[in-house]
Amino acid sequence: MKTIVITGASRGIGRALAERFLAEGERVIGTSQSGTADYEHPNLIMVQLELASVESRESCTARIGELTESIDILINNAGIWQPADDKAIIDVAVLQETLEVNMIGPIDFTERVLLMVKKGGQIINLSSRRGSMAYTTADLYPCYCISKAGINMFTRLLAARLKNKITVSAVHPGVVKTEMSDWKGELTAAEAADDIYKLAMKYKETGMFWYKGEIFPW
Repeated sequence: MKTIVITGASRGIGRALAERFLAEGERVIGTSQSGTADYEHPNLIMVQLELASVESRESCTARIGELTESIDILINNAGIWQPADDKAIIDVAVLQETLEVNMIGPIDFTERVLLMVKKGGQIINLSSRRGSMAYTTADLYPCYCISKAGINMFTRLLAARLKNKITVSAVHPGVVKTEMSDWKGELTAAEAADDIYKLAMKYKETGMFWYKGEIFPW
């Protein structure tokens, strides 16, 4: 039985991922802002994590350390998109909040739990095509785009640092029908989770950006 840590596991893609791993007989430690989820499973444990809070990141790490000695797969899924980020002009206050949750928080959390990730394990960072330099457009959501570009660079740096030890990947899940997308999209959360699950279960080159099992341009 593998131990999978999934941030933002109470809803959306995170919940769909948790349910898929649980259905395959794995153990899931999920996080949410409340530390709860409205579904249960014998192999699911929920832990409170507020990514914007240093204290919460610290206490969550300590709690995970009490629950397991090692992590097979860490999936940094939790993130935000803000309605005020709906224009091309950057609002610095919105940028700061977005970076704290989408970039700084996941980076700090990963660094804190890193010693628990097994050699041969995996770290998967949920990114977006909006974080791709190749996909850059002059449309909306600049703060979100910048935060995901930062996660992409973190993926590359961490992959180089952990080469031959831990596989590190970024994933564009697709345009998914979740609360964050106002339920508009091409894929259900379960369909996106299935693609990510399949990626997690196969050997792959470290430091790559993936979409539906294929390499996506940085």
